Amino acid sequence: MNPIMETGDVAKAIEWQADHATNNGAPCTGRVVRGQLALLDSATGVGRRLAKWPGKPLEDALPLRLAGGFHHLVLTGADLRLAPVYRGEVTDQGEVDALVVGATRDHDAALLPWLDGPPQTNEAGRSASIMAALLWLSPRVGPKFELNELGASAGVNTMMERFFFDLGGTTAGPEDSPMRIVPEWRGGPPPQAPVEIVSIQGCDRAPVSLADTDQALRLKSYVWAEVTDRIARIDAAIALAAERAPDVVQMDAAAWVEQRLAAAQADDTTRVFFHSIVWQYLPPETRARIETAMAEAGARADTARRLAWVMLETNRQTFRHELTVRYWPGGGEAVLLGTAHAHGAWVEWL
Repeated sequence: MNPIMETGDVAKAIEWQADHATNNGAPCTGRVVRGQLALLDSATGVGRRLAKWPGKPLEDALPLRLAGGFHHLVLTGADLRLAPVYRGEVTDQGEVDALVVGATRDHDAALLPWLDGPPQTNEAGRSASIMAALLWLSPRVGPKFELNELGASAGVNTMMERFFFDLGGTTAGPEDSPMRIVPEWRGGPPPQAPVEIVSIQGCDRAPVSLADTDQALRLKSYVWAEVTDRIARIDAAIALAAERAPDVVQMDAAAWVEQRLAAAQADDTTRVFFHSIVWQYLPPETRARIETAMAEAGARADTARRLAWVMLETNRQTFRHELTVRYWPGGGEAVLLGTAHAHGAWVEWL
């Protein structure tokens, strides 16, 4: 297992997350994340809570929780002292540390709640992998899909039937969509196969409403400030939601999977459950319930009412984000289709 994922060492988690952001095109955010090290010895409520974190800080995405809070201060105009850091104008880590500590001291009470839950990034770029999996599935199970997303957050990717995709030259979706998903494509393209999404819905324990200005801004706060294409995708998602809101219910993931599996399924469709960078946040008992429910439903699947499970999740040994598919009837064995950037910047098709 990745040793940093398993440790309770907060400082190591902050260092790893800062390096990860820097190595993935967000050096400015990386400096702000690294500045959290200076908080561990600060006389702030945030610093004390960081230092005494009871869980596994990297698995819990602890540094990214607080990073969202700092970005929110700038986006709302509540405190602009970190703005020049996000613009790349302040690069000295000592200066950044002082700015992070100062902002925390002045906004301690406002920043503390950002540590209460994991970041809700809800990245539309990840839908590239999901659509690629549907294109791969189509020749095997047929073109009609009923989609169900676990951990849907604001439901951005439960609007993917309205996105335009160009996946290595293979295209799907309406060409006039404001949401254009065109990742760097590595390897051969997925098949140019028909995909008809007959319905799409999702669940989340704490859904975010894109129609609520404050909630939408909170979602944007988790996006790394200098990655402007991701900011643009959030804005496109807000525009699509204003036309027709995504269908997301507030519910426990395991209970929702069981409910959806018990619902009537149209003939000649494949019922697909999908999720992206969600599995690590689910409690072990929730994961076990979902696995059991899917295995039992898979055993009942037939050629008229098929079942598939599409996952873009982190391999805990390699820390690579792997796209895997299981489908029934068809044995239900996991097939590794590719790997992807955490935010959809590229997909490597295997």
